[in-house]
Amino acid sequence: MKTKIITKVEELPEAAALLQAGGLVAVPTETVYGLAGSGLDPAAVEAVYEVKGRPAVKPLSLMVPDAAAMERYCEEVPPQAKALAERFWPGPLTLVLKARDLVPEIVRAGGETLGLRCPDHPLTLALLRLSGIPFAAPSANPSGAESPRTAARVLDYFDGKIAAVVDGGPCGLGRESTILDMSRRPYRILRQGALPEEQIADALVDCLEIVGVTGGSGSGKTTALKALEARGALVLDCDGIYHELLREDRELLAQLGEAFPGTVENGVLQRKKLGEIVFRDQAALKTLNAITHAFISREVRRRLRAFAMAGGTLAALDASELLESPLAACCDFTLGVIADEELRAARIMARDGLSRDYALLRIRAQRPDSYFRERCDLVLENNEDEATFLSNINTILEEKLHHG
Repeated sequence: MKTKIITKVEELPEAAALLQAGGLVAVPTETVYGLAGSGLDPAAVEAVYEVKGRPAVKPLSLMVPDAAAMERYCEEVPPQAKALAERFWPGPLTLVLKARDLVPEIVRAGGETLGLRCPDHPLTLALLRLSGIPFAAPSANPSGAESPRTAARVLDYFDGKIAAVVDGGPCGLGRESTILDMSRRPYRILRQGALPEEQIADALVDCLEIVGVTGGSGSGKTTALKALEARGALVLDCDGIYHELLREDRELLAQLGEAFPGTVENGVLQRKKLGEIVFRDQAALKTLNAITHAFISREVRRRLRAFAMAGGTLAALDASELLESPLAACCDFTLGVIADEELRAARIMARDGLSRDYALLRIRAQRPDSYFRERCDLVLENNEDEATFLSNINTILEEKLHHG
């Protein structure tokens, strides 16, 4: 058999006909060349295994032209998978999902899952659409050999053993796609390839619904957060994270010590000294906020990435200064919780064992209700019993949330 070299778009129908007839055609992608056979033809898939010398226990991925193929070949497709396809396809990301029965068992190597990949190369995308079939297409090299970046290298391996090579020029990345298993939670990187895990995690964070919750002491923020937690939300206490960082993050302490000399002693922040500086000087307070907000935001982002990679869908940020920080931009909406002053004082007295006068001093040192009314997307008054407040919160969440 003579291997045909195809270089022109006008010749693609011939390559499509070869694939439809069960032949093997090497195709270019943005990473490396793939050895393609019809992913719906068990005999063609068997030929891919045989020519490549690939162990039969290793499943194959299918190349597809677009995200619509997910529903066609897979079941239980999570919204996050569609979002990743929208972000990164065509591109070097293979998504592993539960396969439908129409996918031949040989493609799945007897398993229940299937990898899908949409290659970022115009000739291969055109060929996928022309042929109307998905391609079972591992890298076009004998198992164990270097993955080919050029058509010439493919011919070195398989000249006379495959029907054709579509010569699309050198592949740009030269590294296989990243494989992400989304068939179960937590999601797992099965192979780190050309697409970094951090970019995938960031895209999944963008899929999260994030609610920002803020309000003064005794207003009822904790009850609102419990309602969110009951719906599966990851609740992040930003003030608590800040105090953790002060204990554990040497970089943060170093920056504070440099910005405010004498406030960090033996690796411990001297809060009283810092307070004496920043509460008398608005410029110093602005510097402090810029430093701390950056570190808190970075840590919150890290935790959101981990939660999103675990398959999470809903998160809540609890921060007293949420509306003044960069984290407000992460929120789908912000919820301000307010209550009458006397009720807040009574709650603080019962919770913290403080006198009424001291509780009122604390309240009056915080933001007024007007601040939350003007800046929050939603404001909820908590002037009744806890059961009524919970009912009101859940009504709002039912209306606003998409993930339950």
